[in-house]
Amino acid sequence: MKSTNTNTKLILLHPYIQKQGSSNRLWLLAFISILTLAFLVTLIYTRESTFITAATSSVIPSSNNAPVSGFGSAPLPATVINTLLHYASKSNDTFHMPHSDLKPISDVLRKCSSPCNFLIFGLTPETLLWKALNHNGRTVFIDENRYYAAYYEELHPNIDAYDVQYTTKRSEMKELIASAKEQVANECKPVQNLLFSDCKLGLNDLPNHVYEVDWDVILVDGPRGDWPDAPGRMSAIFTVGVLARSKKGGNPKTHVFLHDFSGEVEKVCGSEFLCNENLLEANGNLGHYVLERMDENSVQYCKNHSSSGSGAASSA
Repeated sequence: MKSTNTNTKLILLHPYIQKQGSSNRLWLLAFISILTLAFLVTLIYTRESTFITAATSSVIPSSNNAPVSGFGSAPLPATVINTLLHYASKSNDTFHMPHSDLKPISDVLRKCSSPCNFLIFGLTPETLLWKALNHNGRTVFIDENRYYAAYYEELHPNIDAYDVQYTTKRSEMKELIASAKEQVANECKPVQNLLFSDCKLGLNDLPNHVYEVDWDVILVDGPRGDWPDAPGRMSAIFTVGVLARSKKGGNPKTHVFLHDFSGEVEKVCGSEFLCNENLLEANGNLGHYVLERMDENSVQYCKNHSSSGSGAASSA
């Protein structure tokens, strides 16, 4: 018998191959599990953060709408005002205002309807005090020194200060007053927008919005005027008189405070352009006028030029 030789091949699978396939599947499963777990953790964290933010927002107002001050929109308490005045007046600096000058201005600011528009000519040792006392109101400072105004704004970013170029000289006061009175029906009208005026005493290079704001309180404590070539306060006083009489809205009355009231320029220009009939009270250093809005066709600053002393036709 012839036997047939059959080539039979035996294939053996090495256990390593099976283990390798199982290992890959396990790694894939582990990777998917880790991704799933990370997704769940992220989802839970996001939902909790959203819930906390929403809960906090319902208790604490948004910073875009809420006042920065701890007092909110309420006026400063009387104790805070009195404390500020006390320490401001106790300075040894001879250029600081005494309490007798600070108090009348502070009292008017307290009674001013909120927000109060407060314009100050001169950056002085009281600058930060005025800003604080006019809490929640608009406070703007005008100074003749552009470098000092820029420095002060950099030092105190919350201070709104602008510089102005004065073209007057104290020694020219009489001529400037005479020129304004001659042009009272034209360029130097008591009611006008000084932005478009060529009156020699009028300031027409202030920021545009200064002429548009209805100022409630104005303090003239600058510029300097201690020597003949100094700018003096003639232009500031005249400009204040026009701004007060030219108000378009708001309170028809404007409280004007003239510091260093015993000075010649302050006395003469105060009498000419703020008018004695509007003088509410005065001490050695401070004159307090109350001016009312006037008709745009008015051609005289004072109704009664013969009035003198400290009487007033207007009440606070």
